[in-house]
Amino acid sequence: MPPLDDTIETDLVIIGGGPTGLFAAYYAGFRGLRVAVIDSLPELGGQVTAMYPEKAILDVAGFPTVKGRELVAGLVEQAAVADPTYLLGRSATKMTTGDDGVSVGLEDGTTVSAKAALITAGIGKFSPRPLPAADDWIGRGVEFFVPSFAPYQGKDVVIVGGGDSAFDWAVHLEPIAKSVTLVHRRDAFRAHERTVEQVRASSVEIITKAEISAIRGGSSVEEIDIAVGDEIITRPAQAVVAALGFIADLGPMKEWGLELDKRHVVVDSAMKTNLDRVFAAGDITEYPGKVRLIAVGFGEAATAVNNAAVAIDPSAHVFPGHSSEGS
Repeated sequence: MPPLDDTIETDLVIIGGGPTGLFAAYYAGFRGLRVAVIDSLPELGGQVTAMYPEKAILDVAGFPTVKGRELVAGLVEQAAVADPTYLLGRSATKMTTGDDGVSVGLEDGTTVSAKAALITAGIGKFSPRPLPAADDWIGRGVEFFVPSFAPYQGKDVVIVGGGDSAFDWAVHLEPIAKSVTLVHRRDAFRAHERTVEQVRASSVEIITKAEISAIRGGSSVEEIDIAVGDEIITRPAQAVVAALGFIADLGPMKEWGLELDKRHVVVDSAMKTNLDRVFAAGDITEYPGKVRLIAVGFGEAATAVNNAAVAIDPSAHVFPGHSSEGS
């Protein structure tokens, strides 16, 4: 990793090291561009690595199913051919643009000087929504993400939430945990119907119109109280997963002069933003008909890099030929 307070020169700087950013890094190398990748997280993979590494992803072309961590590993290996400069655990705080390029300042004093920039920051910085009863138990049996299933072997697990994450984790933990209880404050769920039916058909206990009212234990969680209307029921729990979603924030990007639609960056069909030499791809973008899928992000990354290549070198062509073609 380059030292702090350094100035790094490159052709394309990518802000965001998730799946879209990693594929963009590969494609930049394919176009013969030098590339640097910035991410505030200490590991590559973005949300997938931080939140869903064991989740089965079903909508990536060519993979009937692939775990999040396996997809990220493949993308990192693919991007390696571009020999990217990775700047991890460092947030981009400033951006200035000019006729000759883009300058990105990091919170540690590092400056990245590039000929173009590509923003692939997903939802920006994200933090989990809190579970009020769990404030004193975080790290002592209460977690917000499930990066690995092994620690839950043989435990009584309570999952709080009604979205895709809650139900995905219930599906994966049910075969290895002693018991799984899913608690949700409503009787309707936001998760995919197929996954909901899979959980309903399993041994998972689903308790709706309910909230966690108390957590008890010694050095770690031992049991919880669940308020269901006027009734309090108790369940054993050595692990509580608060899958209540997360709060996203664009942070300093809001001050860069980008045209925004709420918390998304507006782009055109070439993935150009309103700023010269600045492009965007993936979940962070907004345009008519936008669909937020990993597969869509991959296509947008290729479009963005190809158009950035022309901004960097006007004699280049937007379409470079197919990567499968020989030289």
